[in-house]
Amino acid sequence: MSSETVVRKIQFLEVEPLHLLGESDLNLRAIAERFQSVTIVVRGNSISLEGPPEEVGKAEALFLELISLVRQGKVLNEADIQYAVSLVDDESRPALAQLWGGKEGYFDLRRPVKPKTFGQGEYTKAIQDSDIVFAIGPAGTGKTYLAVAAAVTALKRRAVSRIVLVRPAVEAGESLGFLPGDFQEKVDPYLRPLYDALHDMMGPDKIRRSLEMGIIEVAPLAYMRGRTLSDSFVILDEAQNSTIGQMKMFLTRLGANSKAVITGDVTQIDLREKEASGLVQIQKILRDVEGIRFCYFTEKDVVRHLLVKKIIKAFEDHGSNGQPRNGDPA
Repeated sequence: MSSETVVRKIQFLEVEPLHLLGESDLNLRAIAERFQSVTIVVRGNSISLEGPPEEVGKAEALFLELISLVRQGKVLNEADIQYAVSLVDDESRPALAQLWGGKEGYFDLRRPVKPKTFGQGEYTKAIQDSDIVFAIGPAGTGKTYLAVAAAVTALKRRAVSRIVLVRPAVEAGESLGFLPGDFQEKVDPYLRPLYDALHDMMGPDKIRRSLEMGIIEVAPLAYMRGRTLSDSFVILDEAQNSTIGQMKMFLTRLGANSKAVITGDVTQIDLREKEASGLVQIQKILRDVEGIRFCYFTEKDVVRHLLVKKIIKAFEDHGSNGQPRNGDPA
């Protein structure tokens, strides 16, 4: 063995190997893919690591952290491992137990919701602490889902008396005018993600009753003009497709005892003039206003299919709108 190679052994007694290593060793293979310079051998309840000292040290620290989480009852899946692996080079990050073992989240829902990444954890805390929160980042990072979870929790706890869910009715490559039906039927497809999130947390019967009683309102952004939204939890989703005038109109609707969460992805603007996006401009206008929080997500916070992270990263490398960067081959 050369002086540049070390061997470490880790015991994971009183741990179900399946919960740590994953079904068919999927978790183990994801770790091995990151630590390709380290030979990882599992025999029984023992893990042997051999390779460069720095990489072995990182791998050992990761395994010890994961073993501790499993002992606390955490069943690790491949997405958890992928996220943990993405953080191995970040020496300043908090321990994973602070995220996955903590009590942050929304538990009195039909389906309990907990932050799955540190970005989501910071976002959850920001919603608790601030009356206006902007969540900006790529698709699949839980921006809308966590906002709806916070809204339903606030309603259940009677912190607010109603939820107002808002979206701009801007077509993504299609003409709204050519869709069949009346105006409400035309805009319903744009509001569907909000209905889907509500369905997970409340169930169809409660949603229907709440909609009929006006406790929950789902509406296009254009319907907000002239209103005052008091004692409400208001969510503006897909805010990148609002103009700065619409953004100002929406924010000034907020009344007493109300919260507003504004979500969007500035790489998916469907307005004809991208620079007209209110979500882009508002960051400069409100960035120094006390009481308003901006939360930013990256591909590391994506909690959808594992390939979604790679797709987002590929688009960022190629140019956010999918066009080649200067000098890149088409």
